[in-house]
Amino acid sequence: MGLFKKILVLGVVVALLAAAGTTYWASSPILLPGEPVREFAIEPGSSVNGAVNQIADAGVPVNSTLFLLLARLSGKSAKIKAGHYELKPGTSPLKLLDQLVRGQFAQESLAIIEGWTFRQMREAIAAHPALKHDTVQMSERELLEKVAPGYKLGEGLFFPDTYLFAKGASEIQIYRQAHAQLIKRLNKAWAARDAALPYKTPYEALVMASIVEKETGTEADRRMIAGVFVNRLKRGMLLQTDPTVIYGMGEKYNGNIRKRDLETDTPYNTYTRAGLPPSPIALPGAAALAAAVNPASTDALFFVSRGDGSSEFSSNLNDHNRAVNKYQR
Repeated sequence: MGLFKKILVLGVVVALLAAAGTTYWASSPILLPGEPVREFAIEPGSSVNGAVNQIADAGVPVNSTLFLLLARLSGKSAKIKAGHYELKPGTSPLKLLDQLVRGQFAQESLAIIEGWTFRQMREAIAAHPALKHDTVQMSERELLEKVAPGYKLGEGLFFPDTYLFAKGASEIQIYRQAHAQLIKRLNKAWAARDAALPYKTPYEALVMASIVEKETGTEADRRMIAGVFVNRLKRGMLLQTDPTVIYGMGEKYNGNIRKRDLETDTPYNTYTRAGLPPSPIALPGAAALAAAVNPASTDALFFVSRGDGSSEFSSNLNDHNRAVNKYQR
């Protein structure tokens, strides 16, 4: 074999070995099982070179030269998306590149709890370390202009649920998701409502749902409690529900509600004012919404807590007073 042929054959062998080695590298885990997850971020506007450098600077143990070559040879170098990522054990360079191209960002979660007030929701969002805090300095009105235009009060306008988001996402994203979910759920509930209800608008049904949410956490009692309040509305009776009084007291409430509190008039005092309060008093969940639009068919006008989470229902004042004496006094 001539020298030229030997050199040619050697070149082919080297190329094949290099290709095989690169293929093996590209398919091998960057992190082994048991190694800690590595977090990194790709800044907006980064070139493929910049992205590879940011990955290396974050301590991700991937060969930068080979990874850059892999991105270019695959034709994906211009498709890498900015964002926050996690590299988990078992991820190969090929899978990492696919993760960057698909924008499979590091996922975070935030739970909004049923019965929270809007203020509690804002505090939880502001305290989450993975969110971009760009609404903290906004007033309630300024925030609503961005996420729920047309409303003056945020109470009740956000659905309690667990929301997933990419690390570094704007707080606005959570508010918009939660509001859109609430409107979707409210409209669905309103469409399936009992035709005999005394509510004029879906918002009134939302107000009732918030009262039901705060009055009981017992599944079996929700529709009965809604039925009591609907009966009282239809008869023109005062709702006389303590949670609305407490809400109207604001920061003055210290855990106790006294007779003078029930007699002190506020827009939310349903012992001094007829009808529904002017807004929801909390964030109602799906069960409370369902109870508000499809209350139990009952003649009950009163209820009192038994002290175990359940309630005793009565259709007349004498029976109610006996129940109060039994369970409260």
